[in-house]
Amino acid sequence: MKGIDVKGWLKSLLFSLGIAMIIRAFLFSPYYVEGASMDPTLHDQEKIFVNKFEELDRGDIVIIKGQDKNYVKRLIGFPGDEIEMKNDQLFINGNRWDESYLSENRKAAEGLVNNLTGDFGPLIVPEHHYFVMGDNRLKSLDSRNGLGFIPEGQIIGVSKFVFYPFENIRVVD
Repeated sequence: MKGIDVKGWLKSLLFSLGIAMIIRAFLFSPYYVEGASMDPTLHDQEKIFVNKFEELDRGDIVIIKGQDKNYVKRLIGFPGDEIEMKNDQLFINGNRWDESYLSENRKAAEGLVNNLTGDFGPLIVPEHHYFVMGDNRLKSLDSRNGLGFIPEGQIIGVSKFVFYPFENIRVVD
């Protein structure tokens, strides 16, 4: 009977850990959602996977590296875009943008406020920057009110999957 190949097991374990660290550092990472700024799309304390290599599209849920913490927001404007909000309608480069992901929040806000999103703009997104907003417009710190335009280097990646709590596993968009 042969003994356990400890050296072989250690090599395999170290190799596996190295691969896991590379994947986490460069491809996919888990992040916590903190706060209510993305309700009802994402909820406080949910865990999401972030793809660090996915190309950005308008409407993506992105993770932004802040000074003290990370933020989860929806990508609205790209460099050079003209962004304007009038009568709760978003206009990008003069064209109305459908924000179907806000339908639940609009229903909840009926009778409480005139508009879910206050009027602003038109604003031009500077070169190498993005404009973001939370889905819970009444409770979101975003490009309109504190975060400002987001430098492209602060976008960590795109999230499309909630993996915890397990009863809430789902794809989000």
